[in-house]
Amino acid sequence: MCALKSVARWLRKVRAAETGDAYDRRLQQELANYSACVDVNALPEIFHYWSDTYIRPMIEEVGASNPDQFFARFLMQSAQNGNSGAAAQFVSIGAGNCDTEVRVAKLLREQGLQDFVIHCLDINPAMLARGMALAEAEGVAAHIRPLHGDFNHWRPGRTFDGVMANQSLHHVVELEALFASVHDCLADGALFVVSDIIGRNGHARWPEALRAVQSFWTELPDAYRYNQALKRHEPQYINWDCSHEGFEGIRAQDIVPALLQRLHFHCFIGFGNVIDVFVDRNFGHNFNADAEWDRAFVDRLHAYDEAGLAEGRLTPTHMLAVLATEPAQRRFCSRGITPEASVHPSLR
Repeated sequence: MCALKSVARWLRKVRAAETGDAYDRRLQQELANYSACVDVNALPEIFHYWSDTYIRPMIEEVGASNPDQFFARFLMQSAQNGNSGAAAQFVSIGAGNCDTEVRVAKLLREQGLQDFVIHCLDINPAMLARGMALAEAEGVAAHIRPLHGDFNHWRPGRTFDGVMANQSLHHVVELEALFASVHDCLADGALFVVSDIIGRNGHARWPEALRAVQSFWTELPDAYRYNQALKRHEPQYINWDCSHEGFEGIRAQDIVPALLQRLHFHCFIGFGNVIDVFVDRNFGHNFNADAEWDRAFVDRLHAYDEAGLAEGRLTPTHMLAVLATEPAQRRFCSRGITPEASVHPSLR
């Protein structure tokens, strides 16, 4: 891929900047951001209207209805691919509070898998402690095991029957090193199952998307322009890059290119773009998911994104994906949108 040289140059700059005190400062900010965060996945009701109406049918094409079921569906397949007879060993990268892992463990048991462990890798001990308490309360403590460590420097030292990553890869600086570790730790036939954000770094908008956001912004009632996260009113949309502190979205745009260099996509569901601004935590809470105007506005946003993705004017900002060390005999790409086409043109 012709973007490799520019990515490599950028990465060298990042590595130089993110050593010593600079890396420690970001790390401490990241720990502070999430240590007291009990529900990192809480989203506005308008987001759930959008996802239930439009994203759920995409996931149902592969036999699941939501991301939890997606993880369980393909981790189950991953365990069956190994078929070693021993307890299945999975690892979750950036597990945080382990709430997704607990739900996935319950789903795996419901599907008939009884002998397995999900090792939950995270750098934040407060979140892992909450995860272990949750696993105990939900009756799956035997299946959830904490694994304290920094995924930027993780060297597994063993193989796993499946790897999962839920909304964690956009926090990773050392993507290439992490994906090399994932590649090397996957047992024969094992799968890497991912749900993540793959838009521009820091969740900023690329120029073509920013123009659309600003156009739709003019239609919003004034009260809907209040940024709930940053506690400020934005008469005009501010294209904020949130990667300046902590690691939020630090290399989101490089996730798919780095994966393409190391692993093979077996399943890819790419979606979202302009709509993100209006349904996320910053502004989504201003919407009423039961109001006709609000729902119609979101419907139009989704239609705009889908047309842009189909025509190649936009690239998706979210993905659900399944990868492996070997190519798939038959690759599934929802609506014909491939991971290769989902790399922004400026990075190709």
